[in-house]
Amino acid sequence: MFEDCCAPGGNVMILACSGASNVGQVSNQVAVELTREGLGKMFCLAGIGAHLNGFVQSAKDVPRMVAIDGCPQGCVRKTLEHAEIPMKPYIVLTELGIEKNKELSLKRADIDKVKAAAKAACGSV
Repeated sequence: MFEDCCAPGGNVMILACSGASNVGQVSNQVAVELTREGLGKMFCLAGIGAHLNGFVQSAKDVPRMVAIDGCPQGCVRKTLEHAEIPMKPYIVLTELGIEKNKELSLKRADIDKVKAAAKAACGSV
C-alpha cells in the first residue's frame, strides 16, 4: 500500500501530529512541505490509530519513517506503540525549543527548524 502513495524519489513515511496547538499545526505543515519537496509522503496516522489493517501493515513494512510529535503528550508515539509499530526517527517539537501554545500561529522559523531536524533524522536512517 505505501509504495503506491509515495512521492516521486521519496521513500520516507511521514507521520505527524496535527493537534489543536501551534506545535501540532507546525508538525502537520512540516509533513506537508516535506511531501511536496519529495522527501517522502505523509501517511494517515488516524488510519493507524483506527487499526485499519492496510494502514498498520504499511507502517510496519515501510523501510523508512519519521514520526513528528508536537509535544511530550506523544500522540504519534503512543499511536505507533499501540499498533505495535517500531519507532524509527522521532522528533518532538517542544524538545527543539518550540514553546507550545493555543494560538495556532505558525512561524516560518519553527517550520524550517523542524524540517531541518526531520531531514537530518531521515539521513541517519
